[in-house]
Amino acid sequence: MSRPIVYVSCAQRCEIQRFELSPDTGALHLLGATPVPGIQGPSNTSMPLAASPDRRVLHAALRGAPHPCVSFAIAAPDGALQLIGSAPLPHEACCLTVDRSGRHLLMASYPGALLASLALDARGAVIAPPRQIVPTGPAAHCVIVDARNRFAYATSLGADVVMRFAFDAASGQLTDMQSTALAAGAGPRHLQLSADGRFLYVLCELDGSVGVFAVDADTGRLQGRQMLRSHAEGFNQAQAADLHLSPDGRFLYTSERRTHTLTGYRITPEDGLLTVAGAWPTEAGPRGFAIDPSGAFLLAAGQQSHHLSVYRIDAHSGALAAIGRYATGGNPNWIEIVDRPDA
Repeated sequence: MSRPIVYVSCAQRCEIQRFELSPDTGALHLLGATPVPGIQGPSNTSMPLAASPDRRVLHAALRGAPHPCVSFAIAAPDGALQLIGSAPLPHEACCLTVDRSGRHLLMASYPGALLASLALDARGAVIAPPRQIVPTGPAAHCVIVDARNRFAYATSLGADVVMRFAFDAASGQLTDMQSTALAAGAGPRHLQLSADGRFLYVLCELDGSVGVFAVDADTGRLQGRQMLRSHAEGFNQAQAADLHLSPDGRFLYTSERRTHTLTGYRITPEDGLLTVAGAWPTEAGPRGFAIDPSGAFLLAAGQQSHHLSVYRIDAHSGALAAIGRYATGGNPNWIEIVDRPDA
């Protein structure tokens, strides 16, 4: 049985902490911390992470000039990180994504209002300069690629749109942008695609809503199906942060930083629509969380509490039960979980 390795981005000291997760109990064991070199002082607000599709390379973006993206090989047997390269990004990145081929890195820049595509070398390290820079509306926040590597989706929080692009897996180019508008002031932030690619889920930071869109299999175009507000009527100025699907596709979870909560949703398989399954208190400032590959555990990082909490996921209801709490480095904000590579 594999023992997943949990990587926690700690922006205060620009380091990645590494834990081993017990697949039986959900207990964490700290294995060590790896510095992320490239700037003086902390990484501004966060330090995004992205793992390659084969789970053998981990990238970290530092949010300070010269905005380096630092690439690490994930070594067997304990998941230790070995520096393999670093290259400057065109602006401060708030999200990184590696395409399905493992040859391209896409980034979204909130202050730069742009997306960029950069090549990866044979080891998986980032190569500068970028092959493409795509201006967006204000506050680009997330970019992801679909399972077939044909389409990319991104958000502009300031323009209240979700963007769909055709993605060329050979060149890494983004073309044919089409925008889908959301309600004014919603603030679309993070995106997740269902495993079968039929539905796109969007978490809106500013009103706390979650949107469900049907995805056309041929064109990648989006059709709105649902906008769900899980907070009480009149709840404004939300700080919704992250969302993730359970590996079996039955549940969706979101985090919200003003109320320090995690909210779970049941997914109807036929139409992808959501119903609220419950809400649970969590760490202060839950900017980032992740679900382990087995779907048994959810891990949430408290950006303000500097702790990591582990929850067991009820396989029937999706309810969360807190089972452990661990101190981390300052400003934990991003979590990546990979199964330990073969020796």
